[in-house]
Parts: sequence; C-alpha cells; structure tokens
Amino acid sequence: MTAAVVTRFAPSPTGYLHLGHAHAALFAWTRAREAGGRFLLRIEDIDQGRCRSEFADAILDDLAWLGLDWDGEVRIQSRHFDEYRAALGRLEREGLVYPCFCTRAEIQAEIARADAAPHGSDGPLYPGTCRRITEDERKARVAAGESYALRLDAMQATESAGPLFFEDHDAGRIAVDPASHGDVVLARKETPASYHLAVTVDDALQGVTLVTRGSDLFAATHVHRLLQALLLLPTPHYWHHRLLLDRDGRRLAKRDQALTLIALRAAGRTPAEVRRMAFYSPPRRSPATSAM
Repeated sequence: MTAAVVTRFAPSPTGYLHLGHAHAALFAWTRAREAGGRFLLRIEDIDQGRCRSEFADAILDDLAWLGLDWDGEVRIQSRHFDEYRAALGRLEREGLVYPCFCTRAEIQAEIARADAAPHGSDGPLYPGTCRRITEDERKARVAAGESYALRLDAMQATESAGPLFFEDHDAGRIAVDPASHGDVVLARKETPASYHLAVTVDDALQGVTLVTRGSDLFAATHVHRLLQALLLLPTPHYWHHRLLLDRDGRRLAKRDQALTLIALRAAGRTPAEVRRMAFYSPPRRSPATSAM
C-alpha cells in the first residue's frame, strides 16, 4: 500500500455509539492519520424503518467530542439509492440475480426438510428454492405484487468471476469462498440495496483503500470481494481488528446502554478517559510514509 491511505467509519444510526464503536472509529482514524491519509465518515441508514435522525446527529456529536475529525462531507447512504440501483441493474442484466419469494419461516422449513442443507460460516444457508423456478413464474409473481428479495446467484457469479483473493493485514492473502454465504440478499422489493451491495459500492465510490472493521465481518469480505469483481470495482486492503468485549467476554452491543458514549459523557468521563477505555493507541509523532 502507498501513502494514499483512505479509511472510513460507517455506523448505522439505529442507536447511540458505544465503546465498541469508539474502538472501531479510533482504529480507522489512527490508521489514516499515521499514514498522512484521509479518514471518511459514512452513515449507513439503508434500513429506514430502524434508523433515526437523532441517532445520526448523536454520532457526529460523539465523534467530535471524542476528538476525531473526518475529511470531506459525510456520506449518507439513503441519498444514494440510484447508485445502488445502477449496480444492481448491471448484475441483473448479466443474469446473476433472481427474485426470492420465500419467507423466513418457509426457508427454515425447507432447511429442516433437507437431508443435507448447505452450510456456511454462520450456519445453514438459503437452499436455493426460488433459484429453481421458471422465468415465467418469476415474472407472474412479481407482476402480482408479491414481496420478494433479490438474491445473488452465487454459483453463476463464481463461474463468471473466476478465482479471487483479498489481502488482510493479519491473515495475509485469502482465497475467496463465495459459497460460504450462499445466495445472499442484495436488495428487496421495498429497499434497493442490502448491506453487502451498499458497502461495496460505497467503498469504491469513496476511494477507500483500507477497510478496517471488526473480526466478526471477516466472512462478509468474501461476498464483497466477489461483488467487486462482478461490478469491476477496485479492491481495497483489509484489516479486521479484534472486537471490544464486555466483562463476560461478549461483544458490546447497542443494548449495553451503560457503555454508550452519551451515557459515559453524562457520567463525567472525559474524552481522554473514554479513549483509554476503548483501548486506543495514539498515532506516532512522525506520520509514516507508508502503511501496512
């Protein structure tokens, strides 16, 4: 990697930031500032049913209070639906996406009936029920107004893309295994993009060169690398860092109200104290000329 390091922090405004978010934001900010690069902020508010403007405002306020600055305008995902539709349209024209009409209950029932349901890194995968229906039936059900999700045909996509790899700072060169997630959802009838599609498009359009995020998202990188290849997008480097855990060894979540930054601020904690609590290591005095 060169000195032109661009990182990003991309929270969803479905609650207040907690210490785990602080750890992730500080990690990305430090990697950029150490290299004399750029740190970007993105608000991932695709889920309009759960995202709230007051949480988005609180994110900006908390980060500024913590002492973090970002470069350029904040990217708001809900203002870029047309860009996600364009990417999805490309995949549809290449025959790599199909509508899925299954409910969660129907998927679970199908998995239970199967003698050997496909499994990925997180358990049973979608069994491909709607991949097997005819094109005429698909069109008729869409025309009838049925709800559906648009899924990536992982088998066809893998054949189209060929062998792929990505580079992780700690794990090294990783061979991509698209089957680990199966036919992932890329959009729904009511929403033009899922997390997987939006984050892939966003990172490319924002020029992100180093994606830093928690180790819990390592497996998702297989999907994102496949989408990058299909959409002819550049591939960033990755750094999947450890997660900040609570005293019981569980990952911090938004339900941990006592550890939200807004609660810590109200309790009189200073930015320096919160940075230490988030296990933050400050950047070196002399910025590096190259990074990772």
